[in-house]
Amino acid sequence: MAGILDRFKETVEEVKETVSGKKVKVGIIGTGWIAEAHVANYKQCEDVEIVAAADLIPGKAEKFCKANGLSGVRLYPDHKSMVDAEELDAVSVCTYNKTHAECTIYALEHGVNVLLEKPMCVTLDEAVAICKAEKASGKILSIGFQPRFDPNMQMLKKIVQSGELGRIYYIQTGGGRRRGIPTPYGTSFIEEKTAGIGALGDIGCYSLDMVLNAIGYPKPLTVTGYTSAFFGKDPAYFTNHPEYADVFSVDDFAAAFVRLEGDVILDFRISWAMNLDTPGDTIILGTKGGLRVPSTECWNGSIGGPLKIYRTVAGEEIEYEVPEKEDNVDNFYKKIRLFIDAVKEGGEPPVPSSQIIYNQAIIDGIAKSAALGREITLDIPEI
Repeated sequence: MAGILDRFKETVEEVKETVSGKKVKVGIIGTGWIAEAHVANYKQCEDVEIVAAADLIPGKAEKFCKANGLSGVRLYPDHKSMVDAEELDAVSVCTYNKTHAECTIYALEHGVNVLLEKPMCVTLDEAVAICKAEKASGKILSIGFQPRFDPNMQMLKKIVQSGELGRIYYIQTGGGRRRGIPTPYGTSFIEEKTAGIGALGDIGCYSLDMVLNAIGYPKPLTVTGYTSAFFGKDPAYFTNHPEYADVFSVDDFAAAFVRLEGDVILDFRISWAMNLDTPGDTIILGTKGGLRVPSTECWNGSIGGPLKIYRTVAGEEIEYEVPEKEDNVDNFYKKIRLFIDAVKEGGEPPVPSSQIIYNQAIIDGIAKSAALGREITLDIPEI
């Protein structure tokens, strides 16, 4: 057994020491709660200087900077005025889903590298436009999927890529919360005009990336999707704010059956709210073995316990656990640090858009299929 487990020894991606020299000048577009994590981790990078921040809501950027200990930061009422006025090396796009595309494209078109929070955007058309702008600009664009840098996620990918499971033919994945519609910060996550998509994009993109990254991001071909909003549209769900049900206009649950290139089937489900503790573990089935990834109570891009591999060895059916790996470097910091390294060195983006466009195509396909009530074919153009 030890010999089998030795095949999957430590694979944690190293985070380089801070590179000395000229500081990378960074601007923050959108000063909501996720921007706090960006700022906190940029501040840990000695070669980064946050010089500007922009937000559409008057006074919000100023309040944000004071709360996060940022002094001397120039403030702007929108992303365009900031990018036009500043000589920025990079920006973090931390805005509503619906504005991800326009902010990212404008920055790229003006020669600025971009770290774009997840989900990439709302629609496939937006994703295509982002990728075209990136290609034309020659700048770095990385998408904010920090769970990729979790050592257990990297182990999952290594197991699959090693061939230990044989040819992958079926994947079941997803996650969710029993009660977890995100409204502590108001209604920006639950209104179509700002979010565009609900649980499907908010946490569904993470679940999709976990398995698609592990199997090498094959191209999605067709989607049969379903979405619902039974909890979000029920005033009884929002005990303190029953009026939220009146503006709830996205999904709180989504499911899909996706055919991937290479004859792989993806069975997917995600939820912000449901009458169940979990929609099930992630399962990857191959011709030589199977892999189980325990679910978590509140899906956060990690795993709920040791990975378990199922094999037949010498005629005997066996199963064994891969010990969980611990890492004292925060995954969000890795996301920031690796992006800055790519900007400084002209390297490859840590999470490339060429992969995440497939993630976005599936999300968009699920929403469109659900609206049409039938399977649809995904048409993803070459960029």
